Amino acid sequence: MTADAKTVPAAKKVGEDVAKSNAKPPYPFRLSWALGLLALNFLMAAYYFHIIE
Repeated sequence: MTADAKTVPAAKKVGEDVAKSNAKPPYPFRLSWALGLLALNFLMAAYYFHIIE
């Protein structure tokens, strides 16, 4: 812990400067990429272990 962290008080309103647009985070986009990469991983593992040729 630094000396400033011990003496300076914390911000009273944390996150006040963050935009409040009520937009949903892009979880479907991330999920589709994650599932696609997972499927590719299983496909490559099946090829590696000669399950598919």
